[in-house]
Amino acid sequence: MTDLTFYTNPMSRGRIARWMLEETGVAYTTEILTFESSIMSPDYRAINPMGKVPAIRHGKTIVTECAAICAYLAETFPDAKLAPRADERGSYYRWLFFAAGPLEASVTNRALGFVTPPDKGRMAGYGSYADVMDTLEKAVSTETFIAGNRFTAADVYVGSHISWGLGFGTIEKRPAFVDYLARVTDRPAYKRAKVIDDEAMQALQKTA
Repeated sequence: MTDLTFYTNPMSRGRIARWMLEETGVAYTTEILTFESSIMSPDYRAINPMGKVPAIRHGKTIVTECAAICAYLAETFPDAKLAPRADERGSYYRWLFFAAGPLEASVTNRALGFVTPPDKGRMAGYGSYADVMDTLEKAVSTETFIAGNRFTAADVYVGSHISWGLGFGTIEKRPAFVDYLARVTDRPAYKRAKVIDDEAMQALQKTA
């Protein structure tokens, strides 16, 4: 019996947390929520008042937000060796939070048709979409992985953003992004997570 519960929907950012959970190798139970009903239920809103997935409950600890879930799991289950070593911490945290902040904001704004006025770049925080793409390209080109020569939890998070962005056309299809994505997804845990979520998505579609 595990004390780790994963709340998700296979058509959501929950896929990021699923990949991370599979990387840790720890046992967990899954609760699939639907956008039309259970995700807004009082029981789930007590876990995440935002009414969003994913979330995890580990004993009495609740963690939401994908970047936080990745970091928490990496530190809580050190045997998986997904947390940064001392020499990796700078790049690990830098790019983990870059993806959670400037990358997600710039990509979402652009997808919604919002373009930062040239004279308002400082106010937006991320400058411009072009700035973010150029910076992301350098981040994934400097080393084999985002924090150095070793796969970490930050690669789960950054890699997931690039995967979604390339898939939906919200991130430019630059060779550096394609190559990095191929490196980080060539892992048994990623493949297991994808199969699990694809099957869950098919099951939901059949009952819809």
